[in-house]
Amino acid sequence: MNLSKSSTNRIFTCLVLALLLSFSGISKAAAEGAPIGARFILTDHQGQIRTDRDFLDSYVLLAFGYTFCPDICPTALSTMGTALDAVGEGSEKIIPVFISVDPERDTTARLREFVPNFHPRMIGLTGQAAMIARTAKGYRAIYNKVPDPGGDPEFYTIDHTASIFLMAPGGKFLVKFAHAMDPEKMAERIRDFLK
Repeated sequence: MNLSKSSTNRIFTCLVLALLLSFSGISKAAAEGAPIGARFILTDHQGQIRTDRDFLDSYVLLAFGYTFCPDICPTALSTMGTALDAVGEGSEKIIPVFISVDPERDTTARLREFVPNFHPRMIGLTGQAAMIARTAKGYRAIYNKVPDPGGDPEFYTIDHTASIFLMAPGGKFLVKFAHAMDPEKMAERIRDFLK
């Protein structure tokens, strides 16, 4: 078959466009379908190194926040603890986890005082700022340091995602619960996943 130069150019252009659309579609699908969750190495409130691998045999009920949070975190963690107790049979398969987004102030000692107030089995995690940022990104959780209006560097707050994540054994994302969800409704949803 003998094609003119203009026909060859048109075919080549169409092929390039088709490939570009194909790759952009793959990238978009990969971005939209990227799994929620992250690999991490953090330190728990007892000073032990923990990785995501430590939780692969359990369900994980997970929240991001910080111990100096005035209202959102105490509410979220109370909801987690109450829901976990309301699950009943099978609740021992679920580990409640709180990941601090404030490693400057949330030391292991601070977390050790804080997390037992919400559930005796809750695990508080902190670590290097870069690892926390990477972990939050994997969960599509955002946070942002807000300076104190009076200029005191010690009294900043942190705006952060207030959702609670439920992960299945193996690290598979199951559901994201909205902030201030009724604990009994949360427990009901969790029981459905445990069946």
